[in-house]
Amino acid sequence: MTQTTTFVHCQASHCESGVMSAILRHYGLPLSEPMAFGLAAALAFAFLPLIKLSGLPLVSYRMPPRAIIRGLQKPLGLKMRTETFRTPAAGVARLDELLDAGRVVGLQTSVFWLPFIPPDFRFHFNAHNILAYGRDAASGDYLISDPILEAAVSCPAADLSKARFARGVLAPKGLLYYPVGAPHEPDWRRVIPAAIRKTVRNMTSPLPFIGVKGIERVARAFERLPATTDPQTTKLYIGHLVRMQEEIGTGGGGFRFLYAAFLEEAASLTQRPALTDLAEALVSIGDHWREFALASARMIRDRDPLDPARLAAMLRTQAERERTFFAALGKAVKTN
Repeated sequence: MTQTTTFVHCQASHCESGVMSAILRHYGLPLSEPMAFGLAAALAFAFLPLIKLSGLPLVSYRMPPRAIIRGLQKPLGLKMRTETFRTPAAGVARLDELLDAGRVVGLQTSVFWLPFIPPDFRFHFNAHNILAYGRDAASGDYLISDPILEAAVSCPAADLSKARFARGVLAPKGLLYYPVGAPHEPDWRRVIPAAIRKTVRNMTSPLPFIGVKGIERVARAFERLPATTDPQTTKLYIGHLVRMQEEIGTGGGGFRFLYAAFLEEAASLTQRPALTDLAEALVSIGDHWREFALASARMIRDRDPLDPARLAAMLRTQAERERTFFAALGKAVKTN
């Protein structure tokens, strides 16, 4: 087994923040996954009924794919090079060239075509980020660090190519990315409050499908779901929201736990102790998202009566909690 460079795998909560944390750590800037997530202002909420996934509206608990890759560049003074390709052959050749030059490379892939993902967890989601850090000299398999796995793995070349060039929504088109030059430690007291203010703006946006208003919009959609005339369609709709919350990335509760960890770290780096109390409040909000998911799952499995109105009420309560939280967070970083 050979590899192009010394690399240390580290398990993470979420693929894109985990990959960026690992890349930056490898290239000389120790940056935790929560700091990568928070500094990129990746926490968000969006309900986009005009964009469909398997015929159901897109619901997202974070900024769009690649937002963390892009979002870390300005606060860190970092230049990330991204490349896509028209053909798989070109994408394979370029990846091999970079690995042979000793680079660690981020890749966007489809979960469905990655053979090291357990079959029960494979589905057609084209925005899963992994790292390639070498190749096996004998077999030609790629050495892969997938942040959601406990250990590094290998992947046959044909499977990796298929995953990199999967078609459909968010088609990766062979996307690979890597830093140009070495990252440097920023002025934390400047970049962290700026990143927090950006997240606050996103979550308190006046747009009806974004942030807190987006959560309220989902509540209204749930209130219109039939409980008795078409229960299977209602269960499918509810199940879709729960899947987007709990299976795509780290979901509603998980992303809030991740951002809370960022706030705890930010409190120390910026000497703003109020952020520690706000981190605790956000953990509580994350717990309530998990309670919503559990209540939804029990209805879908017929362990509790199907009651969309009850779930809608829970969503409205979540929206109000988050409105209060982000107002307080905005005040905590209003002054430098």
